[in-house]
Amino acid sequence: MDLKKIKKIHIIGICGVATGSIAIALKKAGYEISGSDKGFFPPVSDLLKKENIKFYPGFHENKMLENGNPDLIIIGNSSGSQNPETLKARELQILELSDAEARGKFFSHEENIVCAGTWGKTSTSALLSFILLDNNLDPSYITGGISLSHDPAKIGKGKFSVIEGDEYKTSPFDNRPKFFHFPPKHLLLTSISWDHADLYKTENDFIKIFKDLISKVPKEGILAVSSSNVQAFELSKDTVNKRVTYGFKETDDYQIINIKESQTGLEFEIKHNKQIYKIKSPMLGLFQIENITGSFAMIRETTNLDPKNIIQSIKKFAGIKRRLQKRFNNKVTIIDDIAHSPEKAKSTLTEIRKIYHKKIIAIYEPNIGSRQRETIDKYDGAFSSADMVFIPRLTKLKISGKEIKPLEGDELTKIIKKTKSETFYEPNDEKLIERVYQTAENNDVIIFLGSHGFRGMIESLIEKIK
Repeated sequence: MDLKKIKKIHIIGICGVATGSIAIALKKAGYEISGSDKGFFPPVSDLLKKENIKFYPGFHENKMLENGNPDLIIIGNSSGSQNPETLKARELQILELSDAEARGKFFSHEENIVCAGTWGKTSTSALLSFILLDNNLDPSYITGGISLSHDPAKIGKGKFSVIEGDEYKTSPFDNRPKFFHFPPKHLLLTSISWDHADLYKTENDFIKIFKDLISKVPKEGILAVSSSNVQAFELSKDTVNKRVTYGFKETDDYQIINIKESQTGLEFEIKHNKQIYKIKSPMLGLFQIENITGSFAMIRETTNLDPKNIIQSIKKFAGIKRRLQKRFNNKVTIIDDIAHSPEKAKSTLTEIRKIYHKKIIAIYEPNIGSRQRETIDKYDGAFSSADMVFIPRLTKLKISGKEIKPLEGDELTKIIKKTKSETFYEPNDEKLIERVYQTAENNDVIIFLGSHGFRGMIESLIEKIK
């Protein structure tokens, strides 16, 4: 593909986090951008409006073509392969890319760093890109979340690029993992734990895609891997390139020591080659310590940046929206987090329990994979660190235009209730917020866990408390 010949790009499903980020980065790089989606979805739609990107609700071939045929269409993963804009573009033989393919074409440079893993990939890709950006290396990058410190995507002129390596399918008509489309020069592998049971039916199916990813790192590349995650650590042993490990073991190349965590952030030290580096971060959650250390290791191994400058950038980085993000901190603390599986919810709640010592009230909505019946056993004890759990009305799901019958709110409540008796189903949003409001006391924590936006419930609760 000759990118120099492309001027007009239309993005179908533009209000997704990934597609919205692509749109903004391409607009700033000089391309003419338009887009469509089934609805407007904040905060992405708000960011698109801020950048004066033209987009409209619904899929209408006449609107897509009203200013002339686009040179390229990019199709978001949730937009479907049979919507009228996609079909019309194919009829006109307009060049077509999935959003994953677009990342590989527009964002992947000579020194491409891919951040992959069941968890940690968004935080590490955002932090890595921020460090490179903050130190004037002008990287290209794209993450799967919205940073609180810098744009979520950029097409730079430097030799480095950072791409979040999502393991989910490329598109409705391509089941290959997204990271298939941007092979790494360097790989930061945070974790491997079976996820997306709707796509990967067995654990071996899931592990295989990461084995394939590791095999794509060239001999001159760097593989940074967490020693804390057994699957990732063991799988990386067969790599042909330089492998560096990070974690809490004395044998790690980058060892984490002397940890302090509080409601204001993290302090710890990294030991490497007999040198001690003192790290401070405003982010919450012990799990972020490994993300920070993995990022520090990757930057040290691939650049000539002064460690002092790396440490200063880490201190400045505020984190990611919906990654233990404090939305309100006064009489009570309200936290928003994307923990959409029982495993992730358990990890997040465990971290919150370490630094908050009063009541923890969790509102939880799982993703598609965690509403499959194969995942039921994973809910045992997942909410043990919470005092109360509320299950809201769950988002209605469709796959390939057909309604499916996953776990619904009432059934999920019964499953969680087996190991957390104080679990309640409340399908009415206003009633749920009122119950949480009446239950919460001073210094309690209310945490929203899930991949969906909770239909404005967080904002409503904040206004009610104010």
